[in-house]
Amino acid sequence: MAGKREEHPAGSSNGHRGDVLRVLGVLKVATADQIQRIAAPHLSYRHTDKPTPAKQKQARTASHVGALSDLRKHGLSENGGATSGSETLRNLTAKGLEAASWELGRPLWEMGGTARGAGSSGASHPMAVNETVIALLRPKPNLARLKNEPAEAFAAARAVAESPGGLGTIASYATEVPLPPTGTWTAPGKGGAIPDIVLTAPGSGVPLLFVEVDNCHEGAPELAGKVDKYNRFFERKVKDTDGREKPMWRTRWPVRWDSDDPHPPLLFVFNPIGDRNPDRTIPRLAELTYPYWRGFPASDGGYHTYERQIPIVATTLDLLREHGPAGRIFWRFGRGTWSRESYQPLLDAIGNPRQVAAEAEREARWEAQQQAYKAEQRRRAAQEAAEREARRPDCAACGAKFTDERWKAAALDHWDAPRDTHPQLCDACKEQAIETQRQAEQDDRERQEAEAAQASKAGSWLGRWRS
Repeated sequence: MAGKREEHPAGSSNGHRGDVLRVLGVLKVATADQIQRIAAPHLSYRHTDKPTPAKQKQARTASHVGALSDLRKHGLSENGGATSGSETLRNLTAKGLEAASWELGRPLWEMGGTARGAGSSGASHPMAVNETVIALLRPKPNLARLKNEPAEAFAAARAVAESPGGLGTIASYATEVPLPPTGTWTAPGKGGAIPDIVLTAPGSGVPLLFVEVDNCHEGAPELAGKVDKYNRFFERKVKDTDGREKPMWRTRWPVRWDSDDPHPPLLFVFNPIGDRNPDRTIPRLAELTYPYWRGFPASDGGYHTYERQIPIVATTLDLLREHGPAGRIFWRFGRGTWSRESYQPLLDAIGNPRQVAAEAEREARWEAQQQAYKAEQRRRAAQEAAEREARRPDCAACGAKFTDERWKAAALDHWDAPRDTHPQLCDACKEQAIETQRQAEQDDRERQEAEAAQASKAGSWLGRWRS
């Protein structure tokens, strides 16, 4: 025990240190509060007896603060400045990123940088990115670990646990992933897009989603320039390991969509802390990026297709925090206007529900046609079978119906087929008739033989008498 204490002076557990590595391996820079809310959300409902929110936060984050301290002792993490609210920022060192890659099961080259210096100006953007991840993830508290808490705290935790869930796990997220317009994944060329978040959660219905978080400091033209960078990357093709040319993004994320084949979706999350009003920025951004997201009417009408187009969606961080990805808070560019009447849940917004519904209707019609065809085939087969039964011969002797084999044999009229001697009789009656005839023939032969023998005997006696 003493040895463990010397190795980890803060007394942290393997589990809490693993929490820190996984969360910072994804977010790169975060506060202890954010780490705890993602990795151990049940702790948010403990220590409710503390007199102030600050004391409660100190108590619920103590385990992960200890883990950060022990990781810092071993050179895996470091303090990286503070937020505008004076919370200490934490990030991993290069050695810590390597350890996190093992925890997350990712190659080291996918881990990104160490985010050193991100807190020198308050890290307002990284903090907004982190809050977006938490809002999309919506970590659920483990109620089994809150049984001894006050009733009010348990009820609050249960309300969260029973609310609509989020998307994936922390391992479903990545940050600082360059999308190279030139170069390679490990040595990307300059001028490419770098999404704030990349989400891959196929189990939640989101095979791939790129997320841009904007603190409303940039205008629509600057954001439209980012969309252009995404489009340049999505259009880039390279040869895959099979020697075939395909979009470069598919060599890393080999996903397919349910309907047509659009580019991966792009979500803008606006955090209104800057001077720009998202209610004006979003419609203008939609106008400027029209060539990238516009749809094309399908040949049979009722929906649009989006092959090689980018599904672009927008919402605000406040709405995302309140309602989560299942809420009707997302606006897909081109579907109505930026207003609550046009909002959809995220899965509908990044998908093409009208096309899916139309294809399902076509599939249902085809299935109905197939069922009707099969039913007609069965009806015709039954009718033909009934008509055939009506033509099936009856045995002239016993009245039994002919078997198929007997019917076929009796009807043979080929020149080389043997003539059926009793075509009006069933097998049993035919066999009996043949046997009766055979017996009659044998009796006749025996009679003739007896008569011949008797005549021969009479002739011999007559000859002796005359002599």
